[in-house]
Amino acid sequence: MKYYPEGHLIKTKENRNAMLSLTALQECIAQQRLLEARAILCDSSHNLIVDLFGIKGIIPREEAAIGIREGTVRDIAIITRVNRPVCFFVERIEKDEKGEPLVFLSRRKAQEQCTKEYIASLHPGDIIPAHITHLEPFGAFADIGCGIPALIPIDSISVSRIDHPSQRYRVDDEVRVVVRSAEQGRITLSQKELLGTWMQNASRFQVGETTTGIVRSIENYGVFVELTPNLAGLAELRDGIHAGNQVSVYIKNILPRRMKMKLIIIEEFGPAPISRPVPVYMENHMDSFLYSPPECEKKVETVFSCAPTE
Repeated sequence: MKYYPEGHLIKTKENRNAMLSLTALQECIAQQRLLEARAILCDSSHNLIVDLFGIKGIIPREEAAIGIREGTVRDIAIITRVNRPVCFFVERIEKDEKGEPLVFLSRRKAQEQCTKEYIASLHPGDIIPAHITHLEPFGAFADIGCGIPALIPIDSISVSRIDHPSQRYRVDDEVRVVVRSAEQGRITLSQKELLGTWMQNASRFQVGETTTGIVRSIENYGVFVELTPNLAGLAELRDGIHAGNQVSVYIKNILPRRMKMKLIIIEEFGPAPISRPVPVYMENHMDSFLYSPPECEKKVETVFSCAPTE
């Protein structure tokens, strides 16, 4: 069985057909088939009510996620699933007080099986799909399978520094990420290693060109301007420049040996739009990532076979 972030199955024909009748749902119990549907309500007891194409499904509170029963996960993890897809196994079918069918579901069981058969097999350097679920100042949380969260720390999102993950992502973005560490069942992710080396990014520009960038920080020795999420250059100081704004810049010099780009700011515009990272590395695993040019004295590298270093 393959496991994906929640939302992957819900629109598939096979998933829909499995919930069109009580007979089909009974077969899912026998087959232990993983399904997805939309949670439409969280009741006062924090049970999730799920729409099974006209048939009422219920995920009891303690079956809503790993950790709810043990008290290590707060009920906010249940509340925030309303109007979103949830995965589950069908446990049993009963009748409610009106004699209508009531289908009991378990999301916790789906997460436990996903952890055992998928999450536990992940290793540093594995490249996997993820779904951005919420953003915090320190990083972005992503669903890596059946609603199981993992963190992309803010300094692992891109080489170019940002103040907040919202400068890169929106909730519900689908992204490709690399497993940075996997210890005691806790997965930490990164994306900057998938966004290209310094040379791969710098090769998109030439000396003498004027292009656009985003002001990321203003220091007493210059202005850092992001040209791509994995490439920033240093521009000369200029009055009236504000961090977060878009600018046009003249490329004065490209210096691979020093891993630097020298820029001149031509004009400032308004606030920059979100700059979404676009992965260029499309394999399923990487052992290491060398960001710096081979001729550069400073070596910037991530090694995934052991603790990440830079």
